[in-house]
This record gives sequence, C-alpha cells and structure tokens, in this order.
Amino acid sequence: MIDYGKLEQALTHLQAQYRNLQTLAPDQPRLIQEAVAESVIQRFETTYDTLWKVLRRYLVEALGLPEVPGSPKPVFRLAHENGLLPSDVGRWIAYANARIGTAHDYSGNKAKEALAVTGDFIDDATALLQRLASGHESH
Repeated sequence: MIDYGKLEQALTHLQAQYRNLQTLAPDQPRLIQEAVAESVIQRFETTYDTLWKVLRRYLVEALGLPEVPGSPKPVFRLAHENGLLPSDVGRWIAYANARIGTAHDYSGNKAKEALAVTGDFIDDATALLQRLASGHESH
C-alpha cells in the first residue's frame, strides 16, 4: 500500500506558505518578502520531489508497470499515457523545468519562474493526489 502522508504534508505546507506570500503586505521589508518567497520555492521543491516519487511508486505498485524510469519527466510522460495526470503533460514538464531551475538559484529569473507556476502546481498536485489516493477510479 502506498503511503500518501508525506506528500499530503508537503502539499499542505506549500499551500500555507504560498498563501502567506500572496497575502504579504507590499510594505513589508524586502528581507521578509524574499524570505517568504524562498520558503515557497523550497516547499515547491520538496512537494515536487515527493510527488514524482509517489507517482513513480504508483505506476509500479498500483498499475504494475514493469519498467518505470527513475527520473521525473519520463514518469510524468508514463503517467500521462496511463491517464493519471489531471492536466496536460506539458504543464508537468514545465513544473519539472521550474524545479531544475531552482536547484541553485533562489533569486532572479529562475525563482520567478518557479513562483509563477506554483499556483497551478498546487492545483494539479492536489488533483493528482486525490486521483492516486482514490485508486484512480476514473481510469
């Protein structure tokens, strides 16, 4: 049985900190704004990393696929081929690219790109988690 607890927790923390960022008063000191943005990016990374690994495990254990790659983009493509993703696979590849971009850069354009996709990622990750946890009844 697949344990979704770590993914649920990561997603909850990401949602909370993303809300904090969205509701942060514009007159807050720049250091606070940057700290909250960096926290959102770190939580995005954690949630993303947890999600694709849970998805890989689902493909292996629940669907019985014999050869599932050990990296995110191929996992998302396989999930798409098996009707698991709640949105277009291109969006999931964009999330992967945003995650790759944040590996060593929490400021500048890469950080802005990650923050720009975080809202959609939260929605898609929530929908995907619900599908997986329900046994993917719509498949």
